[in-house]
Amino acid sequence: MSTNRNIRFRGFWIINTYDKFSQGLDISINCVIFYKKMSFQLCRQRRHDELGRNQAWNPELVKVHAWECELAFQKFLDCWEKNMVIRISDGEHTDYETLMEREWLETNGRGGYASSTVLNCHSRKYHGLMVANLDSPGGRFVLLSKFEDSVQLQDGEFFLSIHKYPMVYYPHNEHSLSQFTLDLYPRFTYRIRNIVIEKELMLVHGEDTLLVRYSVREAPYPVCLRVKPLIAYRDIHDLAHENAFLRQQTHDVPNGFSILPYDGMPDLYMQTNKKSLFCPEPGWHRRFEYLKERKRGFSYQEDLFMPGTFECRMSSGSEIIFRVSLHADRRRIATLWKKEAERRKELHTTIQVNDKNTEDFKTRLHISAQDFVIRNRRKKLSIIAGYHWFYEWGRDALISLPGLTFYTKRIKEGIEILKNIAELRKGGLIPNNISEESEQRAYNSVDASLWYFWCIQELLKHTGDYELIMNDFWPVLADISAHYFFGTPGHIRVLENGLLSVGNASTQLTWMDAKVYGIPVTPRYGCPVEINALWFNALCFIQKLARKFGRELPFDADSFTDKIKRSFESCFWIPGKHYLADTWMPDEGIMDESIRPNQLLALSLPFCVITDHEKACGIMRTVSEELLTPYGLRTLSPADSRYRGKYSGSPEERDAAYHQGTVWPWLLGHYGEALLKTENNSETAREKLRAIIANMERHMFDAGLGHISEIFSGDPPYEPCGCIAQAWSTAEIIRLQTLLEH
Repeated sequence: MSTNRNIRFRGFWIINTYDKFSQGLDISINCVIFYKKMSFQLCRQRRHDELGRNQAWNPELVKVHAWECELAFQKFLDCWEKNMVIRISDGEHTDYETLMEREWLETNGRGGYASSTVLNCHSRKYHGLMVANLDSPGGRFVLLSKFEDSVQLQDGEFFLSIHKYPMVYYPHNEHSLSQFTLDLYPRFTYRIRNIVIEKELMLVHGEDTLLVRYSVREAPYPVCLRVKPLIAYRDIHDLAHENAFLRQQTHDVPNGFSILPYDGMPDLYMQTNKKSLFCPEPGWHRRFEYLKERKRGFSYQEDLFMPGTFECRMSSGSEIIFRVSLHADRRRIATLWKKEAERRKELHTTIQVNDKNTEDFKTRLHISAQDFVIRNRRKKLSIIAGYHWFYEWGRDALISLPGLTFYTKRIKEGIEILKNIAELRKGGLIPNNISEESEQRAYNSVDASLWYFWCIQELLKHTGDYELIMNDFWPVLADISAHYFFGTPGHIRVLENGLLSVGNASTQLTWMDAKVYGIPVTPRYGCPVEINALWFNALCFIQKLARKFGRELPFDADSFTDKIKRSFESCFWIPGKHYLADTWMPDEGIMDESIRPNQLLALSLPFCVITDHEKACGIMRTVSEELLTPYGLRTLSPADSRYRGKYSGSPEERDAAYHQGTVWPWLLGHYGEALLKTENNSETAREKLRAIIANMERHMFDAGLGHISEIFSGDPPYEPCGCIAQAWSTAEIIRLQTLLEH
């Protein structure tokens, strides 16, 4: 069926070569949606061409070719989605504002990254070409912010890069980007008249090395490529400004330069794989503007330093690779590019082999999952919570871990991370977060340790290896449960009725932890519903393990689980309203009747504390009607007077909305599990969840390309907000999709 012949009908091109599709070839189609309406005419025209204008044609053959073209069309669409192609042509997606909303992300497995918009015009202070997670000074730093790259033609200089300055984009004429492709790595195709230039970039896995390749695909005459590196050398949360302390002197290295801008910071090396000319021209470029930061209520103007300019003569078919690193490197640059590209191809192949039924969306999810598993500065395997500004968070890591590792068949990595997290516990508590600057740990989370039990349950589900659990994890689980049972100073106490009471009016110890001016936005001290669902699940699980291993616990788990179950229903179930209270405050003896998604955990965990089917149906009906959206669950019912339907404004305004209506995709995993349990895995429930999965698939083209956002606004059209790539969002969609497959 495959043919190398291209088909054209009334200006529409269909390239019917399967291997070309799989390579992500630039396929020029003015409007593919018209194709289905014209497939019969197109195939008739094709058959007419094949037989000759004066020969008769067989309608039955046309039907066969229509089927063939339909397959080719579907293959094209599949590869189009898989390669994450965004096309900019014939006036479509040419405005800067639309393209500035789409962001790409590259990671290096060390917590470092490269990221920008598809225009490579930064909209955030977190954007940069080399953002490194440094050992000293500790933290992530934007070292190389961007390139100002341009092409000198016979009649002038034409820019590939875009900058935003006060009141203007530069250059202010139309951009030259014709296509962006995300496959093994980001690829940008620029068209300047009859000249086509391709720019590709990669971060080398496991090290702070950036590779950028420029290729001239079409050019009737030689051109001069100019590249001006613009450096920031500052913490990711800060901004750089012109100053007299920066050392402007550069040092010659083969085909490039090195520079040490500040004491205590690493050198920056920039070299090319072919002969190029570097001209030192030190100077500051002032007042770059980052529109996302202005929108978020932060400082948004920055000055960047330019050490000089690279110039490279290039002709059609030629290419040059730039390497940016933090140390002298004698390795061949072209070989380094080839090895990293091969590593990525092998990784993609492994994902396909591990799951032969993997669809394009699931493949992309599994690739996204790789970005969150890092080797941190302690050289330990860990999980980064989100890009760009989150670092290591205990709760996020444990909620994310099963989806990122077990459900992507990376069992060994998941086990290693669980062991590393266990080493950080203190008094039975797993740290809420770890400072990326000083590595200090904050033990202000009561649920992180309870999520650890759920992770071990998920591990057991995937391996069935009780011996592993006994040898490596039983001591951890026993230690945590004992500390919780007997209480921890200032955090946790077990009530007479068996429920856990946590914190006080000034603390925020659950995942809904936002504060404004030091005051909790969602005060949840006392007995939060999900904390006690997790507590019940943990006790039931360790009780089961103790029996299987013939071990004794330092407390009577048997009587306590029965007591907790009775107390839970009496303290949280709201008679006549058919849902669970969000918090029970024992000192006041009152319920917080806010409709929130936390009650889902009473149904979704392996040991359900709510087993009454009628009550379970009531909970799911209330949650579905009040909280469910196309992209996740609201954190508060819109009927509540405190509801905030839009996540925007100043930091204080956004924090006030963070858990007061804002939508969180990570909750979909537990919503799906609770729904399937409650509705006995019915086809109706599965169809409902498949529709949600389809929404998330479309979202991967909207904000952080190839990733799932941290949050969405609670009101339509549900704008993606927060981090462009969030670990637990990705992880729980992976888990939900797997639940639907089985």
